Amino acid sequence: MKGTIAIAATALGALAVAACGSSGGGSSSSASGGTATTKACVASIGMEGPLTGPVATLGQEQLHFAQLAVSEDNAANKTKISIVQGDTQLNPAQATTVTQQLTSNSKIVAVVGPAGSQEVEAVGPLMARAGMPFISGSATATALTTGKYPTFFRVVSKDSVQGPQDAHYIVDNLHPKALMIVDDQETYSTGLVAAMTPIFKAAGIKVDHESVSQKTTDFSSLVAKVTPSTSVVVLPWQVAANAQQFGRNLAAQHKKAVIFGTDGLFSPGTFSINGSYVSSFGPPVFAATHVIDEAIASVCKSGQTPSRDNVLAAIKKTDQPTSILGQPIKFDSNGDLVNGKFFLFKIDSSGNYNLIPG
Repeated sequence: MKGTIAIAATALGALAVAACGSSGGGSSSSASGGTATTKACVASIGMEGPLTGPVATLGQEQLHFAQLAVSEDNAANKTKISIVQGDTQLNPAQATTVTQQLTSNSKIVAVVGPAGSQEVEAVGPLMARAGMPFISGSATATALTTGKYPTFFRVVSKDSVQGPQDAHYIVDNLHPKALMIVDDQETYSTGLVAAMTPIFKAAGIKVDHESVSQKTTDFSSLVAKVTPSTSVVVLPWQVAANAQQFGRNLAAQHKKAVIFGTDGLFSPGTFSINGSYVSSFGPPVFAATHVIDEAIASVCKSGQTPSRDNVLAAIKKTDQPTSILGQPIKFDSNGDLVNGKFFLFKIDSSGNYNLIPG
């Protein structure tokens, strides 16, 4: 990605279509090379996401990207891949139930998702026992790719990359003397706080670390703790509507601190506080689905019937020269994206997300 682009909520679908054109739905390749199939290639994949509940906006966005990828890839590869939806509501217990349903369906050979790091921790052992490959487009906790979940992959980088990258941007470009950082008591959030806080303190910034439940909907008392010298509030949250309310509470108390959100807040139309920063989110789910689609197509081309074992093997060999993410997709031995990076956006007064170059 180069230059500056504005992403409005109503234009998000157009972004996906444009990006798909640049990534070439049928031009990316798996290890076996090419994607054309010579016989009917039929398979089902699962999609786990928060399709209802407090972050349904993000879940529906992820679902639509997955559906778009399957539609494009079926047309390009002459495959017949279908999606079985699983609503996790960003809840580990619900994700466990959904995973049990998907893994018991022998027709499903791979899963896109789940969305949250806490969900991956809950379902990882179940996926491993079932031999089910699963690729998340948004779970970033560093510990997920230490080898304990051998069938897990992700097309976004981890907190140990995102946290320092965002922290250094804040230090080098926003120059705060004091900031507040607020975790939402979930694995995703606490992991990012742990990665970012040492960098802030090493730069001599006064850090006020607060904690709040995802179920909180009024942040007036928390905002009251934002002092006149606090110029940045870092929100590594997963519920965009909560960040929007936090911003409204800031304005109501005439506080001028800038909100800096991580990828969990990437939700045009929901989080639109003017002047805020946020990392990228939705498009990686397209990339995750595309990886699975290409793996299935390569299995079929080799003359095999898609199964969890051979699709897992094909995913491990993925080597796509370009993607919707604006970079190649290849996994290391732990399932991490090689040379993974995050994209940073700034929200303008119209609610548009403007990409910050570099």
